[in-house]
Amino acid sequence: MLVKELYQDSLHFEESSLAHYIYYLLAEQKVSLDDNVSNLNLDQADHQKVAELVQNNVLGFHKVGIYSLKMNREDFVFIFAVSEQEAIQFYTKTYQQPPLNCHKYSLDYKLFRGKEVISFRDMRREYESFPAVAGYYSKR
Repeated sequence: MLVKELYQDSLHFEESSLAHYIYYLLAEQKVSLDDNVSNLNLDQADHQKVAELVQNNVLGFHKVGIYSLKMNREDFVFIFAVSEQEAIQFYTKTYQQPPLNCHKYSLDYKLFRGKEVISFRDMRREYESFPAVAGYYSKR
């Protein structure tokens, strides 16, 4: 595997620390995108500077998860939010009642939307602001 592929994966799967380490090592020319990952040595990085990059979020990560909130015995709503607490607050404000429960799902969970299969991770890219309702599910 090349550094380029690992870097792309770290961006896609929002592995903030790894992505910022690779970003730093690339900027310092201690590794190139075409190198094999076996050449990647995170100990070559200035850990304090990488911590600052992560804290300043120079790569623009937005840690948004997907939560399933139970509306009643059969109906659920999926909400994109930064935290479970934010999802519950958004639900309560939107539907004027608290949810029966709230569970976090993996962004990589795939579901049918019409005739296509899409992951919550891909669906999230369609939204510009959060929290947001992603969709509904009914057991009926």
